[in-house]
Amino acid sequence: GLLQVVKQCVRVPVFVMIRPRGGDFLYSDREVEVMKADIRLAKLHGADGLVFGALTEDGRIDTELCTALLAVCRPLPVTFHRAFDMVHDPLVALETLISLGFERVLTSGCDSSALEGLSLIKRLAEQVRVPSAPWGGGITERNLQRILEGSTASEFHCSARSARDSGMKFRNPNVAMGASFSAPEYSIKVADVAKVRTLNAIAKNIL
Repeated sequence: GLLQVVKQCVRVPVFVMIRPRGGDFLYSDREVEVMKADIRLAKLHGADGLVFGALTEDGRIDTELCTALLAVCRPLPVTFHRAFDMVHDPLVALETLISLGFERVLTSGCDSSALEGLSLIKRLAEQVRVPSAPWGGGITERNLQRILEGSTASEFHCSARSARDSGMKFRNPNVAMGASFSAPEYSIKVADVAKVRTLNAIAKNIL
């Protein structure tokens, strides 16, 4: 439903994240079935590309599973998401992704944010024939210029969100709909138009 409504409202390409659950990127057979079904439905309802990632238990790219999922995704372009930041050897992992045919890789340089991971990002760009690699993770209006100037990136990835208070007037403080450390029930994360415009302006000035 979200994909259908978004496609009606925007004219930019829409890539759909295929991730059946939170947590790690080591998937069971049933979860793989769900991922394949999600890919087929996303394609059916107008996705312009797909985004997924899968690892083996020892922190390497799961080439067998990625190959199978890529086959279901074709002919759409595919991005490997920030599961990349959890790999054992990022240089080897990037070579693997290139050989498999991924068009993009999302990464924060295997650190808590793209700013902290900038040295690895630069090393990846220098040592490996990088596909289109949008650096991402913790990117804000305050650090985007430093990240773009310190890397060879022509794209970046960020949430650009802010919190919006719920319109609910009656609120039950005794019940939480998620985990104990989840976001407050009466606060909603939404894309912030002002942040998006500011980030775009910074990027256009540098790129």
